[in-house]
Amino acid sequence: MQSCIFCERPETEIIAENKLALVFFDKYPVNRGHVLVVPKRHVETLFNADWQEVIAINKLIFEVKDILQSRFNPDGFNIGVNVGQAAGQTIFHLHYHIIPRFAGDVENPRGGIRNIKQSLVPYLEGGELP
Repeated sequence: MQSCIFCERPETEIIAENKLALVFFDKYPVNRGHVLVVPKRHVETLFNADWQEVIAINKLIFEVKDILQSRFNPDGFNIGVNVGQAAGQTIFHLHYHIIPRFAGDVENPRGGIRNIKQSLVPYLEGGELP
């Protein structure tokens, strides 16, 4: 295995951790408070993680939400994971992004992460189909 920046414990503040996972600030944040939740064991994707790691990660997502709410007072959150190069994964160690969102940080947040690429079917006002 090549060296993995997440296995080498990034030089950043650890926000929260448990026996199987930890949370730290993203080195290239999309927004203030953008953090990553990673398993301590090297696993490439969500589908390589075991159930104990998935549960540990999810517990930290809920814990860090409260921490980020207190520190940054966001109006919402985007939470996501990229699985595979075609989905945008560039570091092949499972990591969830938790991105605090603030009213007005983009002109129209409607659709959230659906705006990363043009949809096969347009996402219209009220959710109706074209």
